[in-house]
Amino acid sequence: APAAPAAVTCTAAAVGVAFGVYNPLATSPTTSTGSITVTCTSTNNGTTTVNLTASYSTGSSGTYTTRTMRSGGNVLNYNLYFDAGYTQVRGNGTGGTQTGSATLSLGRNQTGTASGVLYGRAPAGQDVAPGLYSDTITVTVTY
Repeated sequence: APAAPAAVTCTAAAVGVAFGVYNPLATSPTTSTGSITVTCTSTNNGTTTVNLTASYSTGSSGTYTTRTMRSGGNVLNYNLYFDAGYTQVRGNGTGGTQTGSATLSLGRNQTGTASGVLYGRAPAGQDVAPGLYSDTITVTVTY
């Protein structure tokens, strides 16, 4: 028999963390925020509970301990967090990192949205060359 059509579909969208100009002489970390939003639609009869889990890649650094943005061969350290206190690193649940989670309860043909703030921080005092620094983080949402 053919497979039944998916009863729930979800899409994710993100607004990246943009730090702006990093000042190597600043005594305070450079911080910024971004966001992630997941929108799900159900075509099930009755109520459907959708459990979402978001995991985050390491980016170019290959580690969650310190993520890195790059400009050519130059590196600027930073990380992404769940909280404004910068204590819960966004990751895949290993090495002390956290995954994101949310639960949506959807009726038939109902759409729901879960969203969260991405907190970014680049430590002060990094002696980096001027340039355009960037990194790419892949967010995987399972449901």
